[in-house]
Amino acid sequence: MGRLFWKLFLAFWVTLVISAIGAGSVVWLQRQSREAAERDLAAGPLPALTMSQAAATLRHGGRDALRAWMQDLERTRPVPLFAVDAEGVDLLGRPVPPGALASARELVRASPDARAARRVVAAGGGDYLLFVPLSPDVRRAPPPARRWLWMLIAIGAVTGMAVSALLAWHLTRPIRSLRWAFDAVAEGRLDTRVQPLIGSRRDEIADLGREFDRMTSQLQALVAAQRRLLHDVSHELRSPLARLHAAIGLARQRPEESERSFERIEREAARLDALVGEVLTLARLEAGTGPAERIPVDIVDLVAAVAGNARFEAEATGRRVRLDAGENTFTVSGQAELLHRAIENVVRNAVKYTDPDSVVDIEVQRLDAPPRVRVRVRDHGPGVQAHELDRIFEPFYRGANGAGRAGVGLGLAIARRAIEAHDGSIRAENADGGGLRVQIELPVAASP
Repeated sequence: MGRLFWKLFLAFWVTLVISAIGAGSVVWLQRQSREAAERDLAAGPLPALTMSQAAATLRHGGRDALRAWMQDLERTRPVPLFAVDAEGVDLLGRPVPPGALASARELVRASPDARAARRVVAAGGGDYLLFVPLSPDVRRAPPPARRWLWMLIAIGAVTGMAVSALLAWHLTRPIRSLRWAFDAVAEGRLDTRVQPLIGSRRDEIADLGREFDRMTSQLQALVAAQRRLLHDVSHELRSPLARLHAAIGLARQRPEESERSFERIEREAARLDALVGEVLTLARLEAGTGPAERIPVDIVDLVAAVAGNARFEAEATGRRVRLDAGENTFTVSGQAELLHRAIENVVRNAVKYTDPDSVVDIEVQRLDAPPRVRVRVRDHGPGVQAHELDRIFEPFYRGANGAGRAGVGLGLAIARRAIEAHDGSIRAENADGGGLRVQIELPVAASP
């Protein structure tokens, strides 16, 4: 049992005991206040019945009838009934207990319908106060209210202890499971999940367990992606390095062909430089450590600049680039360099894969609810197999239809990270009639 268990247990137990004591005290005080006016008076069932009979006799038969009835009562019942007039004189001339008389007068004044004392108007006139004094034996008995008070306290203590122990155990059990799960994750077991241990409970602790499982799932996926990225980077670096070593060896063995070897070394060095730059860019985007300053960016001008550069490259290979943006202006809040890099990667990828003598279509549109801008880039190439549409945005992934083309497979991965960093989305689909369509959506900046 941890310290939290005992804190919860003691807190609930003390709360319930205090509540029981408070409730018992309130009941006892109410009972005491109600019986304060009945001190020195008998209020049981027999005295109450006797006073009811005496009141009826006095009300209908008068003083003489009540006197005769009381004389018979003294001989047959051990109930000392008193009938006292306004001057405090008993109807039978007996000495009246002063404490009982004062209590009866106070009780009738405070509560005319009290059971322990009653004021009755006699037939023929005259008011009489009827009451039964409390005998000394009964007066020395302990008040029942105190016994009930201690019983309530005992019941509250036992019940509070049981409820507190059960509730504290119920609350700390999933916390112990979470602690075990954290220790397991700290040891590297990222496949640890606490949902099977928590079960079907529905509370904030269960929500915390589900969030923990979601966190570990994301961590597991991230670590797996990083390992895969490291493996892919190692593989991609190995090939140009091997060619560099081969070119250097050839230059040493055949000095007459050193110029050709140097050209090969220069190409491989440029390829390595581009690859390292792409990897660093991807790493910064995934880590969120790129430049954080955002400025208003006219997405139409940016796409037009990208299309102009791509058109120059495409025409050299017999391809064309067509832009349809209308005369609208769409402003996006973001980092112009990253957005330019993302859209340029998509467009250059389309130019690379579109068929010769075909056209790459770029379309810019505004969408409402919520307001956003959509950029569509469609080529007329071989397209992508359906099961590869999501995977082409993974680092170093090359689809089956892209085999043999230049590149390392990082362009679309960088584009996705850059677009998602601007709260946008990017997806690919095979277009009707052939080719691949990549669709980018970005939120439009609010007007100042």
